[in-house]
Formats: sequence, structure tokens, C-alpha cells
Amino acid sequence: MSVDSSSERAVAAGPVPRARVPRPESARRREEILAIAMETFATRGYHNASLAEIAERAGLTQAGLLHHFRSKTALLSSVLELRDNSEIEQLGPERPHGLAFLDHLVDTVRRNAEREGIVRLYTVLSAESVTEGHPAQEFFRRRYEGLRAMVAEALREACDLGETRADLDVEGVAAAIVAVMDGLQVQWLLAPRSVAMADTTRRTIDALLAGLRTSTGPAD
Repeated sequence: MSVDSSSERAVAAGPVPRARVPRPESARRREEILAIAMETFATRGYHNASLAEIAERAGLTQAGLLHHFRSKTALLSSVLELRDNSEIEQLGPERPHGLAFLDHLVDTVRRNAEREGIVRLYTVLSAESVTEGHPAQEFFRRRYEGLRAMVAEALREACDLGETRADLDVEGVAAAIVAVMDGLQVQWLLAPRSVAMADTTRRTIDALLAGLRTSTGPAD
């Protein structure tokens, strides 16, 4: 059948039905459920939180909750996706390069000090994900691999830009930076007034790069 005859038949049949778009009130309801689920997972963990509890807090029956999210795992996936999207928005269309990316990490830590709920969610679920069969395990495995790769790439860029010496162990330093950031989050959640996450992250990065920075700055 030719393209022209297909087009004519489509016109004769009338307009093609559009895909259903969630109504504004439905979208708002999903946002409310996600906010409640995020807080519940952050305070109780995935396994201890129940759909019945989340539904009750949202003023819904469990069946009503499942109308928006087909399962507890789907709800968890949406919560993690929401968290990731917020970080992508903060990063902007293009990430900084070289050592400027490490400055961005310090800025991220500083913002996280104002987002206790999100930090608690990440900390609780990432720790839980090491248990066998946890539905977020693959998410966090990919996330850590991606974070290490992103930091390592920024360090390689710093070498290419002449900001650091070429003998830098980029994989080892990248893993150490990610470990420090996550470890500080745990300490901060337990004693927020005793731990300055951003300042300590900055000092740790500087210490890891000490002696590896070039004295002449970026190459021409």
C-alpha cells in the first residue's frame, strides 16, 4: 500500500485518538503520594514500610494507591526516579569539566545539607540495597558505577587540561571521593551540628589531590 493511499484512508477515518494525558488533579495526587512514600521509605526503610501505611497517610485505600502505582516496587522506582531527576535538573544541560566538576560536587553536598529528607532516603535505601533480593539493588549498583565513572572522567579531563599531573590514580581517587561523600552523610544524619559536610568534602578532595596539582595551571 502506498503512503498516499494510507494517508487518505487515515483522513477518511477521522482524527487519530490522542494518548491519554493524566489529568492535573491525578498528577497532583501522584506527587502527594510520592512525597509521602519518600518520607516513609526514608524513615522506615523499604521492607518495613507498607503500602497500607502509605495509603492511609495519603488518605487512600490500598486499592486506591495501587490505581496510581501498580506495586510497592513500582512506587519505589518512581521515588528513586524523582530523586534522580532533581539532581539532573541541578546539574544543568552540561556538567562542568575537570576540577570544576569536583567543585560542583562540593556545591551538591552543600545543597544536600538543606535536604535532610532526600539525604535520609538515599542513605537508608542504599544501605538496605546490599541485602539479597532488594528491589533497589541494581539501581544503586548502576548509580555507584555511574558516579565513580563520572568523577574519574572529570579527573582525566583535569589531567588533559593540565590541572593535575598525569600519574593520578583516577579510579582510586574517584572511589575515595564517592565514599567520603556517602560516609559523611551518615555522620551528618546522626549528628548534624557536629559534621560540616561541604567543608569536610572540600578538605578531603584537596588532600587527595595534594601534590598532584600542577603549579603552572592549565596548559595552553
